[in-house]
Amino acid sequence: MTVPSPVQISPVQGLHHVTVMASDPQRNIDFYTQVLGQRMVKVTVNFDDPGTYHLYYGDRTGQPGTIMTHFPWPGAARGVRGNGEVVATAYSAPIASYDFWLGRLTGPGLTGAGLQVSRGQRFGQEVLSVADPDGTWVELVFEDGAPVQDWPASPVPLEHALRGFHSVTGWVGDTGAVRDLLVGQLGFSEVGTEEGAGGPRTRFRGGGDDGSGAGVGLFVDVVERPGQPRGSFGAGSVHHAALRTRDDAQQTAYLEQLTAASYRPTPVQDRQYFHSIYFREGNGILFEIATDAPGFPDDEPVDGLGKHLRLPAWYEARRPAIEAHLPRIVSPEYGVTLGTRELGATPRDELPGPGIQVLTAGRPLGEARVAAILLHGRGATAQDILSLEGGLNLSAFTYLAPQAAGNSWYPHSFLAPVAENQPHLDAALATVEDLLTELEAQGIPAQKVVLGGFSQGACLALEYASRSAVKLGGVVALSGALITLDRDADLDGLPIFMGVAPDDAHIPLDRFEASADLLRSRGAALDARVFPGLGHAVNAEELDAMRALMQGVAAQV
Repeated sequence: MTVPSPVQISPVQGLHHVTVMASDPQRNIDFYTQVLGQRMVKVTVNFDDPGTYHLYYGDRTGQPGTIMTHFPWPGAARGVRGNGEVVATAYSAPIASYDFWLGRLTGPGLTGAGLQVSRGQRFGQEVLSVADPDGTWVELVFEDGAPVQDWPASPVPLEHALRGFHSVTGWVGDTGAVRDLLVGQLGFSEVGTEEGAGGPRTRFRGGGDDGSGAGVGLFVDVVERPGQPRGSFGAGSVHHAALRTRDDAQQTAYLEQLTAASYRPTPVQDRQYFHSIYFREGNGILFEIATDAPGFPDDEPVDGLGKHLRLPAWYEARRPAIEAHLPRIVSPEYGVTLGTRELGATPRDELPGPGIQVLTAGRPLGEARVAAILLHGRGATAQDILSLEGGLNLSAFTYLAPQAAGNSWYPHSFLAPVAENQPHLDAALATVEDLLTELEAQGIPAQKVVLGGFSQGACLALEYASRSAVKLGGVVALSGALITLDRDADLDGLPIFMGVAPDDAHIPLDRFEASADLLRSRGAALDARVFPGLGHAVNAEELDAMRALMQGVAAQV
C-alpha cells in the first residue's frame, strides 16, 4: 500500500536550465556572452568530474528559466543529433528586435562571424536558428514575453536583450511517451500539433503562468520521427533539460510520484545552487527537476557573479590541484583569468584493445579522466551491460564493455573447481588486465577505474580485484561472489559494492556472505547488501550505490 505524499503537488513551472556539452571553453564563453549577450553568472566545476568546468549563463542573477549551462571538454568530438535527445534550445526575443538579431548573427566581426542563420515560423511566431561554435542549435523565437533582469555590461542593447528561454525541442520516435510524462505526471498542458519539415511538432506548456504564455521558459516541443536513428553524444549535444519546481518539498513529492510511475528517478543531488533529480522518458530524453533555491547569488554577490572559480565546500581542500588542471579562460566581463592549464593537442580516442571486441559509451575515451569497465553475465552481451550507463547518468566516465567469446567468460559455474574453468578463466582475467593497461597508456590509471559486472561478470570482477596487486578505484558486483576464497593480500581500503537476492539461483547466499567476510577481513571498504525479491536482476538501489561509489572515484582530482 502506497502512502500518498502530504504535499499538494503543483504543476512543474516550465524550464529551469539546459545543460550542453561543449569543447573549447573560451569559444563557448565568447559566443554566449559576446554574441547572445548572456551573463556568465557562475564558473564552477562539474561536481561529478572536478577537472571539468561547469559554466552557467543567464540574466543578471541567473533566474530559473534563463540558464544555459555547459561542460566544456577540450578536443571533444562533435555529437550527432538523433532521436532520444533535446536538439535545440530557443530563447525569447522581442518582436521588434527581429531585424537587429538577424543583422547581429549574420554580420561580420566578433558579434556575428558570418553565422549561417535559417528563418522560419513556428506556431505563428517568427524563428531564427543558428548553431553555436560546437554545432548546438540555438533559436530565437520572437514574442513579447516576460522581460528578465538586464545585465548592464551586456554588449546587446537592453531593448533587444533576450528574455530567457522560450522552449526546447526534442526529437522522439513516439510523442505519446513524452505526453505520458509531461501531461500525465508533471502537470503540463498540451498546446497543439503542427506539421513541419522534420515531422509533426507537438507543444507542451508548463504551469508557470496564467495561461497567457507570458512566462519564461514555458514550453517543451517534440518532433516525432518514427524509425529514425538515435543521437550520438558529443560536443554540441544537449545532456539534459531541467524543469523547474519551487522547493525541496515539491521535488520530493515528484520523486515519490515518478518512482511509483516507474521512471526510476535518481536520489536528490546537491548541485549547490539548486537540488536535482534526473530521469528519462520513454524515448530516452534525460530530464531533470531542479529547485529554484538557493540560487546563484548564494555564494557571491550579484555584482561579482562569475568573477571567481567557485567550488563546493567538499572540493575546497583540493582547490590548488583543481585550478592547475582546469584550462585557462578569460572572463570578458571582468578581464580576469581563471585556470592555468594550456590546451594542448587533442588526445587520441581509440582503444587498440587485447584482440577482443570492446563496446564503448559515455565520455569519449580520449577526454576522460575516469573509466568503468563493465563485464556482462553468462549468455548476455557487452551491449546488455553497457545499458547501465544511461541509468547512472555520470558524464565524467568513459565506459568499456568487452564481449566474451560465445557470450561466456568461462564455461562452468563459478563454484566449479577452478581447473574445470581453465584456461578460460585466466584468459578472462587477462582481458581485464589488458584493458587496464590500455587505459593506463591513455592517461587513466587503475585507481581511476571502476571494475563492475553482473552475475558471471560480477564474479570475474571480484576475482580480478582479489588476485591483482593493482589498486583499482572501486569494484561493483551485481549478483556475484568470489570464485576463490584463498587469497589474503591487503586490499587497502578498496571500495567494493556487492548486492544479491537471498534466494538467487546462481549465487548462493552463503557464498556471497563468505566472500563479503573475506573481503572485509582483507581491508576492503565493503558495502554488501541482500535484497529480498530481487531475483537475478539489478534494482534501483543497487544503481544508486554504484553511482555513489563511482562519484567518489571521479571526485578525486
